[in-house]
Amino acid sequence: MKAVQFSGHGDRDVIEYGEHPDPEIGAHEVLVEIKAGALNHLDLWTRRGLPGLDLTFPHVPGSDGAGVVREVGAHVQRFEPGDRVALLAGVSCGRCEFCRKGEDPLCDRYHIIGEHTSGVHAEYASIPEANLAPVPSHVDWSTAAAAPLVFMTAWRMLINRASVTPGDSVLIHGSTGGVGHAAVQIANHAGATVYATGGLDEKLAVVADLGADVCINYETDSFKDIIYEETKGRGVDIVIDHVGEATWDDSLKCLVKGGELVTCGATTGGMPPTNVNRLFWKQLTIHGSTMSTLGEAERVLELVWQGEFEPVIRAELPMQETAEGHRLLEEREGVGKVVLLAE
Repeated sequence: MKAVQFSGHGDRDVIEYGEHPDPEIGAHEVLVEIKAGALNHLDLWTRRGLPGLDLTFPHVPGSDGAGVVREVGAHVQRFEPGDRVALLAGVSCGRCEFCRKGEDPLCDRYHIIGEHTSGVHAEYASIPEANLAPVPSHVDWSTAAAAPLVFMTAWRMLINRASVTPGDSVLIHGSTGGVGHAAVQIANHAGATVYATGGLDEKLAVVADLGADVCINYETDSFKDIIYEETKGRGVDIVIDHVGEATWDDSLKCLVKGGELVTCGATTGGMPPTNVNRLFWKQLTIHGSTMSTLGEAERVLELVWQGEFEPVIRAELPMQETAEGHRLLEEREGVGKVVLLAE
């Protein structure tokens, strides 16, 4: 089969599209013919190399994808050939203390398809039955491929970790990216007032259409000052921050007493200084969050399939042009997801 792959970490020039061994399926696995994949910043980090990430090369990336079931393993019960499915990339063991509590992302053996193991940016992929969600016939392949990872991540951050409620105020950083634009829609759906940051006014116009009440261009304005003005000095109830060092201190300053910050990443660095006095005096809460449970993922995807939420597609490219898709993400061109279409 043909697959996107790289044989070592590095810049975009390590990405190749060529022949790769066909996948084999186990008793609990499903062979899926991939119709579309989607890129996440996770693909960039996996390609560049992460501390502790030990891959078998050549590595096939891809943590988002959708397609048609072609074959099922002997013990598969949920799917049969011809079914339309989308990938839920977080894999848990189902047996450890955290899995038994229903907290899949805290699993002792938790890993992500496409990051820690072979991904789905290929003609075919072998996927555990538990890590597939049905896709209705009316949903197009680009939507099915682009939605899962970012919407499941944003849903857990807002609904599970922060427990957003109607009337809350939420500041969302990186609102023009994948997780950010999903979080804007979920916070709006929950009845919150949404403050969204981004780098270009034309991008923020898209975010406003998705439900942001106040858009802040961080290139020209201080988001901290805008929040102070808009909330009359009160601050916001929740901050969604996956930026890290560049925003961390001011994000904490933006919180009301008793407020919550939820983080799922640190694209600008993971070691920001923290004013501990502010934390205890204002009784702030910081939540870490990674991916979601399978149940949370299926719940938010039902809302996507129903049209309540929509992944914005910044570009659709043939899978052999994956390097160009990486460029679009690295150079922050456009809003939302880059979709890779199979031949």
